[in-house]
Amino acid sequence: MSSQPEKISKVTINTLGEMKARGEKIACLTAYDVSFAQLLDKAGVDVVLVGDSLGMVIQGLDSTIPVTMDEMIYHGKVVSRGLERALLILDMPFMSDASTQQAVENAGRFMKQCGANMVKLEGSADQRELVETLTRLGIPVCAHLGLQPQRVHKLGGYKVQGRDAASADKMLNDARVLEQAGADLLLLECVPASLAKKITEQANIPVIGIGAGRQTDGQVLVLYDILGISAGHVPKFSKNYMQQVSSIQQAVKQYVDEVKAVKFPADEHTFN
Repeated sequence: MSSQPEKISKVTINTLGEMKARGEKIACLTAYDVSFAQLLDKAGVDVVLVGDSLGMVIQGLDSTIPVTMDEMIYHGKVVSRGLERALLILDMPFMSDASTQQAVENAGRFMKQCGANMVKLEGSADQRELVETLTRLGIPVCAHLGLQPQRVHKLGGYKVQGRDAASADKMLNDARVLEQAGADLLLLECVPASLAKKITEQANIPVIGIGAGRQTDGQVLVLYDILGISAGHVPKFSKNYMQQVSSIQQAVKQYVDEVKAVKFPADEHTFN
C-alpha cells in the first residue's frame, strides 16, 4: 500500500498571527527568481519578499527608485512559480501608489498576475486611507516604517530612524494607525532595538525587523547579502552566512535556524 505524500501547509496571514501569539519567530528573505524561490521554500523560509531591492542587487542601480511595476510583475511571476509553502509579498515600487486608484490597480495586478498574498507599502499614518481601501477590497497589506528606501532623498540618506523622542513617538503612532486601518503585517527597517521592541509589544499584528533588533516577531534580509554576493556596500544589520557553511542551501537553512532560535540578529547587527 503506497503512502500519500505529506500535504504542505501553506503559510497564511493567520499562520503568521499564530506564530506571533506563541512566540515562534518568522523567517523571511527576498527572492527574485524561481530557482532561489524553490530553495528558500524548501529551507523553511516562512515569507518570501520580492523586494524592489532588485533594482540594486539585480540591476546594479544606486537606489530602488527606478524600479518599475512591469519589472516587479516579471519577478513576482517567476518567484511565485517556485513557492509551495511560503507566503509571498511584493513591494509596491516608487510612485506606484501615488493615488488611491493607481495603488488599487497596481496592487490588483500583483494579486491577479503574480499570485501575491500581500503587498508592501512604504509610508506612515498618511497611508491610512489607502490601507483601509486595500483592506476593504481584500488585498492584505504589509506596512513599512523606519528607513524607507523609496524616500531616501527626503530622509537625507540611509540613516537609522526613530532615535529621538519625537520621531520615536511618531513611529509608535504610525504603527497604531496603520494597524487600525487594517494592515496585516508591519516591517521595521533600521530602527533602534528598544523602539522596535515597544512597537512589537503594542502591535496585535506580527512585526518583522531588518536592522531592528532581535525582539521583533521575525526577521527579513536581502538574500544576496546573506550569500555574500551583493555588489557594493553590505549593511551592518546583515550577515554573510556563506562564511559558516559550504553550500547555499546550508546558508539559508542556517539563517532560518538562527532566526528561529533568536541567535540572529546579534548585538553587532543591531542599532541602539
